[in-house]
Amino acid sequence: MRSKTFRTWLTHLQTTGRLATIDKNVSLEYEVAAIAKKLDGKKATYFTSVEDYEIPVVSGICSTREDFAEALETDQYNVITKFTEAVSAPEACLLVNEKEAPVKENIILENIDLMKMFPIPVHHEKDSGNYITAGLFIVRDPVTRKQNVSIHRLQISGKNKIGALILPRHTFHLYKQAEEAGRPLECAIAIGVDPVTLLASQASTPFGVDELEISSALRGEPLEVVRCKTVDIDVPAYAEIVLEGKILPHVREPEGPFGEFPKYYGPRSDKEVIEITAVTHRNNPIFYTIVPAGYEHLLLGGIPREASLFQSIRQTVPSVTAVHMSPGGTCRYHAIVSIKKRNEGEAKNAILAALANSFDIKHVVVTDEEVDIFNMEEVEWAIATRFQADRDLVVVHEAQSSKLDPSSRDGVGSKMGLDCTVPLNSEPMQYLRVQIPGYNECNLDEYVNRDKSIQSVHLEEDRHL
Repeated sequence: MRSKTFRTWLTHLQTTGRLATIDKNVSLEYEVAAIAKKLDGKKATYFTSVEDYEIPVVSGICSTREDFAEALETDQYNVITKFTEAVSAPEACLLVNEKEAPVKENIILENIDLMKMFPIPVHHEKDSGNYITAGLFIVRDPVTRKQNVSIHRLQISGKNKIGALILPRHTFHLYKQAEEAGRPLECAIAIGVDPVTLLASQASTPFGVDELEISSALRGEPLEVVRCKTVDIDVPAYAEIVLEGKILPHVREPEGPFGEFPKYYGPRSDKEVIEITAVTHRNNPIFYTIVPAGYEHLLLGGIPREASLFQSIRQTVPSVTAVHMSPGGTCRYHAIVSIKKRNEGEAKNAILAALANSFDIKHVVVTDEEVDIFNMEEVEWAIATRFQADRDLVVVHEAQSSKLDPSSRDGVGSKMGLDCTVPLNSEPMQYLRVQIPGYNECNLDEYVNRDKSIQSVHLEEDRHL
């Protein structure tokens, strides 16, 4: 399995020409992010010389849909199916002892100074400091013993202190329970895990589902995990780095601003504080960072959302064939839906189901199944030729929206759906797409001679000009 660990995946990227090695000494302040952003969607970046650190930095390990599909050992059209099946049938992880876990090769319990230990970048001009952006944040429900895995923006705010933006979801629920009881919530931050586990961490699941078990299902074999040293948390045994700690009760400190997925800054405010109690890492660890708002960040959030969206729409419109959260819509705000329409009105039902799936979704386009919803030129063509605002537009006012959308009014705004499906009673030729027979089978290499210059009697006449 080429994506078994973070390192086996890097090796695979290198052998397939998709890993750019940067040997020039680079700064943690903006330069790492700038170079990784330049190669975004093209190659992963491996920085061998970062300021005064001996530890290398990697970014962009999966920045295309094809990358994620390859890690899942499928194609991009079956990613959602495979992911949905794994979410519905998680499989247990395999708990191993410390001697079998590479992440326990080095254990630090004293004199923890995160910025001296690891090359943690500053990504954007107005970011409030150095941020961990690719750490799997793992907590455990003390009642059910099930873990919850998520990714949060994590600001280094002291030698062993981290400020965290924890949105009101599963981790926040467990933290509030602990805080109300006057105790901290134990946590662990795993940095540098395989891309399958990284993707699994973003699954939209009911409360009580362990995303590491979704990783096991996606891999087709148990994910190896190991118990932390100072907290009751199991982490991926082959992670590069693990930070163990606890979210302190009744403590809030300033965090932010920070450049977020909409390509705007999330504001500064008082946030929860994590105290780090131990650090473990592999020999010669590699630090992994995700450049916010890059393709890796957007797809990592978008693909699991597509799986959830597909399931939601299928409850209302069983003939849905595909969904796509487009990068132009930050993989959060724009949903493109393909259906095999059997009844008039189904497209509008699909619009309503999509809007109900997530408050993040702002605009929905529904097309017929022959439109390639992963090709935005095709989607725009469907809007241009199959949509009329007086009959095909759905608008919902004063709905809950994303607070990170600067055009909303503190998370309240309007939403829109566009029915771009062909009317079932249209004339046969009215919406018939033009086609050139044999186009798909035409192989240009059989016709174009790329090695010879143009030689034609028709061009000889003007050679003297």
